[in-house]
Amino acid sequence: MGEHIELKCSLPADTWRAFTDANQLESALLNLAINSRDAMPDGGRLTIETVNVHLDAAYTSRQGGVDPGDYVAIGVSDTGSGMPGDVVAKAIDPFFTTKPVGEGTGLGLSTIYGFVKQTGGHLRIDSEVGHGTTVNLYLPRALQNAADAEKPKDAAPLGQGETLLVVEDDATVRMILCDGLEELGYKVLLASDARPAIPILQSDRRIDLMVCDVMLPHINGRKLAEIARASRPDLKVLFVTGYAENAMFRGDFLDAGMDMLTKPFALEVLGAKIRTMIEL
Repeated sequence: MGEHIELKCSLPADTWRAFTDANQLESALLNLAINSRDAMPDGGRLTIETVNVHLDAAYTSRQGGVDPGDYVAIGVSDTGSGMPGDVVAKAIDPFFTTKPVGEGTGLGLSTIYGFVKQTGGHLRIDSEVGHGTTVNLYLPRALQNAADAEKPKDAAPLGQGETLLVVEDDATVRMILCDGLEELGYKVLLASDARPAIPILQSDRRIDLMVCDVMLPHINGRKLAEIARASRPDLKVLFVTGYAENAMFRGDFLDAGMDMLTKPFALEVLGAKIRTMIEL
């Protein structure tokens, strides 16, 4: 956040358990915090709070797509520039962004909205120009036994020293991928976009698989894969994208030896996908 932003958390001990995916929730909160930081270039206060709420039928009937019931609301509020109503109305649309060209993909709130809806939840944005923004994530209350909820996930399969090229323009995501893949036993080469990646791909360095963002500046991930396969025809490519994993991508987008993961994803899922592709 930086020293110019005050962080305040209000997390009552009696907050209910929520039904959600912990890794996707972490990614969503990180994205919201970054949005708030960017809206407060001259400083301000970021508040994160949780509250137990009941959404009644009168409220949910006006919203559509959400059922009445108990929810855990996670609110992320800032004292930044805020947004007018017409911008709030478009905020969850894919590729809509208020940031300057080259500084935002417009996929942050759209991806968060998709994640929340997948869990049966609800997202609400309240904003006023000059007074800041609050994004509330309503996650369904989890009613299962706590012990069942805490069962450990299967560990990600380990690598065997293979070399992966990671091409990702977001520095934070690039660092997380590098740390996670090295932890799994892979050697990792990094590139921020296609321009530094191409010399690596055209060299004689060993590359067992390329992990590549789809939405890259200058040259997109699919074009980069074509360039890579001109000199490495058997190179396996795993695309990662914040956009919905749908037929538009799946149809003619993927060739043999290619696959795709939708952000955000757990390290276990990434590790399993890479291991499967390498061993094919």
